[in-house]
Amino acid sequence: MDTESIDSILIKDTTREQRERIVAESLGNINGACDGCMPGLSEMYQEYIDGKKEIRDINMEFNAHYELADDRPTRSPSCGL
Repeated sequence: MDTESIDSILIKDTTREQRERIVAESLGNINGACDGCMPGLSEMYQEYIDGKKEIRDINMEFNAHYELADDRPTRSPSCGL
């Protein structure tokens, strides 16, 4: 069964094997990554594969981390903004 025939990616509607394929197919060729970040992405989805956390929850937590982090340069008080 490939992911094209899966109607739902929810944990309750998939097997572990299907979740592994969903992650692998979604991320593409993780072994061919040149910058080394892809293996970290696959680890990020391990809780989904294990049936512990839905993909949407993992993605929301990941996005919230970047939305809350304030890495922008600060403006000086003299800039008027």
